[in-house]
Amino acid sequence: MNNIKLWAKAVRAPFFTASVISVILGGIIAWNITEQFHLLNFVLTTIGVILIHAGTNLVNDYFDHKSNLDETNVNHTPFSGGSRVIQDNEILPKTMLIVGLGTFIFAAIIGFYLNAVTSGNVILYIGIAGFFIGYFYTAKPLKLGYTALGELITFIACGPLVVYGSYYVIAQAHTIQPLFASVPVGLLVGLILYINEFQDHEADKKIGKRTIVVVLGKTKAIKLYYVFLVFNYVWVIVGIILGLLPVYTAVILLTLPLCIKAINVARVNYDKIKELQPANASTIGLHLVFGILLSLGFVLDKLI
Repeated sequence: MNNIKLWAKAVRAPFFTASVISVILGGIIAWNITEQFHLLNFVLTTIGVILIHAGTNLVNDYFDHKSNLDETNVNHTPFSGGSRVIQDNEILPKTMLIVGLGTFIFAAIIGFYLNAVTSGNVILYIGIAGFFIGYFYTAKPLKLGYTALGELITFIACGPLVVYGSYYVIAQAHTIQPLFASVPVGLLVGLILYINEFQDHEADKKIGKRTIVVVLGKTKAIKLYYVFLVFNYVWVIVGIILGLLPVYTAVILLTLPLCIKAINVARVNYDKIKELQPANASTIGLHLVFGILLSLGFVLDKLI
């Protein structure tokens, strides 16, 4: 049991909702459009995406350790600064890397199967892109997460890639709807990462990690947080008007109080480590509830 808890900590299991919500959304959109639901493909997709997410977290911790980032970060919180299992001498760095690569291999096996039972090579291409982003997010020579592109890469991975892939393994047909619907859930995952970077600012800046928060500075960067939170609601409303989203997806407006709470906390505490943590938690909660309600909108569209 202790080993299970340790590895759950290492892979940062509570954050798997960032990718699982996208799988659920993609699967429900496929059911909404085709009136079909392939349970085996859906379950395998969920497992595969979780494995890629876990592998990404493990190898990222390893390469952050090699860059001395997590050792430099004295302001780590439950939401930022890595899992700390390497820094606390609970798991050897090499073990983290090996297990991380192992999860990628198991994910690849699932991906090859799903690609074989679906038309074309859509799943193959999405899987390759997912591995590429996950591994090179912190690995040399690209170190994508060490640039101002980190949030954009995260948005692409947890939004369009996962939602469309999860849709395609069931529907096996191309349409713009899952891509359009993926934007707010992907952006919210990016915003989870983004708000966490305010506590990491000093450590990131010290070792040369050029996140948007480091590049702009906290005072300017926090304004983007507000803008993109509000943008998610505008996007859904525009989607409904254009007929790209069911009218029932307006149910996401129920999350506005959580959004306002996150903004109010961040506005006052963006330069404080501990006091900002409720905004970190609210952003995670907002992504979870927003994603569930967006998915529910597609269900209601079919049932009512």
